[in-house]
Amino acid sequence: MKERVEGLVAQFPEKELDGVLISAPENRRYLSGFSGSAGYLFITKDNAVLVTDSRYTEQAGNQSPDFEVKQVKGGWSWLIEEIKASGVKKIGFESQDMTVSSYNGLLDAIKGDSSLGGVTLVPAPGLAENQRIIKDAEELALLQLAIDASDKAMDQVCPTIVPGMTEREVAWKMEVAMRNFGADSISFDTIVAAGPNGAMAHHMPSDYVIKHGDPIVIDMGARVGGYCSDLSRSIAVGEADETFKKIYDIVLGSQLTAINTVKVAMTGEETDSLSRDIIAAAGYGDNFGHSLGHGVGLVIHENPRVGPRSPDILELNTVFTVEPGIYLSGWGGIRIEDIVILKEDGAAPLSKATK
Repeated sequence: MKERVEGLVAQFPEKELDGVLISAPENRRYLSGFSGSAGYLFITKDNAVLVTDSRYTEQAGNQSPDFEVKQVKGGWSWLIEEIKASGVKKIGFESQDMTVSSYNGLLDAIKGDSSLGGVTLVPAPGLAENQRIIKDAEELALLQLAIDASDKAMDQVCPTIVPGMTEREVAWKMEVAMRNFGADSISFDTIVAAGPNGAMAHHMPSDYVIKHGDPIVIDMGARVGGYCSDLSRSIAVGEADETFKKIYDIVLGSQLTAINTVKVAMTGEETDSLSRDIIAAAGYGDNFGHSLGHGVGLVIHENPRVGPRSPDILELNTVFTVEPGIYLSGWGGIRIEDIVILKEDGAAPLSKATK
């Protein structure tokens, strides 16, 4: 964790900061290792403090040995004391996370202390998020465990899906299987979209009864050690119809093309077009409405963005999803998704579930 804090502090000169207040839970965990649900980090060039309440003080001490852990009861008095002790003036805050109410409360606390003249709050979104794009060895190991759990669950449960089951039943079987294969939890609500429901990319499982020949889109993920997996497969129950075969081949071809041709230094937009152009050429461009992919790690959707208007540069060892889809109203949909890591010679899939 020490190296991660050093990486954050190294960004201070460019942002003209003396310190930063970290409030986003995923960034707090990334920088300190603390997995509790409440707390802040205050990081300066010379010190790193983690504050939390009495529920988590002992846990924080165990998980965050590189931080000075302090127990607080709420309010901003602790931060006022830290500002005075450190002498910092320009303090970054996570404007993408902090609520207006919290910001106003902190601003009032600073203005209310006459000894803090010259102290300013500076919006500083994305400092930790940008660091999190490239995973270190520890992160990759946890991510792979999450991927393995969802891969194994998908391969175990799919052959057991039969007509008469409901979407809810399939979703529950997937969630139980992921737990049995080592998941701490699911990384998002499992999507099971059968028959016409598959035309809705993020349909939530219902009491729809699966019929013979139905196409089914399954999108699910496991969480291990805080890290998320994200996996989509599309199957047919019984005999697949000609529409399924045709659409599946287009989507799979577009996905494999993107995986096999993406290169380091491409933008998210360029990468998205590798797949989208194939789907558009087949006549289904208007039926692929979402982005090709996204980064994945401590949260299910993180940088980089891999979509039609994304300027994000895909760097060496970037981890992201590749998930094209085609959705036909009244029939259903096909989406195929894998997590890949970008290496010097191209993308290497980390997901291994059967297609």
